[in-house]
Amino acid sequence: MHVLVTGAAGMIGRKLAERLGRDGVLNGTAITKLTLTDIVAPKQPAGFSGEVLLPVADLAAYGAAETLLAGRPDVIFHIAGIVSAEAERDFDKGWRVNFDGTRALLEAIRSIGDGYRPKFVFTSSVAVFGGPFPETIGDDFHLTPHTSYGTQKAMCEHMLADYCRRGFLDSVGLRLPAITVRPEPTAKAASAFFSAIIRDPLAGLEAVLPVPDSVLQTHASPRAAVGFLVHAAGLAPEQLGPRINLTMPGVCCTIAEQIEALRRVAGDPAVALIRRETDPMIARIVGGWPHRFDPQRALTLGFTAESSFDEIIRTHIEDELGGSVGRSPARVPVGHGT
Repeated sequence: MHVLVTGAAGMIGRKLAERLGRDGVLNGTAITKLTLTDIVAPKQPAGFSGEVLLPVADLAAYGAAETLLAGRPDVIFHIAGIVSAEAERDFDKGWRVNFDGTRALLEAIRSIGDGYRPKFVFTSSVAVFGGPFPETIGDDFHLTPHTSYGTQKAMCEHMLADYCRRGFLDSVGLRLPAITVRPEPTAKAASAFFSAIIRDPLAGLEAVLPVPDSVLQTHASPRAAVGFLVHAAGLAPEQLGPRINLTMPGVCCTIAEQIEALRRVAGDPAVALIRRETDPMIARIVGGWPHRFDPQRALTLGFTAESSFDEIIRTHIEDELGGSVGRSPARVPVGHGT
């Protein structure tokens, strides 16, 4: 099996590549080739015995997508994209990377023809939803995003569904919640503080909280996000039907509840390192996001996440801090991965 991962230098892409390399199989089939691409060189996964290609590419550039697909990958994880606050600050860049790059990739798949129909797993976002919100967002809630980023993701979802309907690929789109705790800073993401107020105090560093403690959000760990992607790759078209875009599960809690979970896991000294400093732009973006979901379709299809925010913190400590607090995670180059 040949697997392509776009955005492979980003946090989720990197962790997905590590898992694929470690497992060596996907859907019960041995992975013989990995193509990992981003705008900066991705890292080669340790321990993988098959062929690894690490092309540096901008999907929106002429011919880039066609070159990446020359080897006809069987499974494509499309994670490449710029994050929420960056897409809001730079309108042109957001559309070029998040929408044009995705369309170029889908068109490159369509142009191959000859019966080529890869499995295509796309990372969308709960930012596709817009208010006014009910108390809980169900699977049938309409898409009316309030940000450029959410709009770009929503349009990609519709485009993906149409290409799937026409038989050009076998696809599933995953609306990810806030991925917390991210091991390295993501200053251009409006949601970056959700991770910073946990990650930095655990490493003995001060963190800035730019929004009120009452802000409510749904979270899943990077480990859970990778699990979503791997599980999605194994879903058959008949399991999904025509509604191929799914809202992922997670832990819904306020920032105050996040902080109390940090207190339970790491004590008062960690909590004391959180400094409150309001950022009106971040508060506006986050205020337009949905926060509580009822992801029944995803749960029925077997997707799983953590059951508490304490568990999310402990997962971060296990995966990034060697099981103990007070150690800063390594920094890595930033690509176009989510």
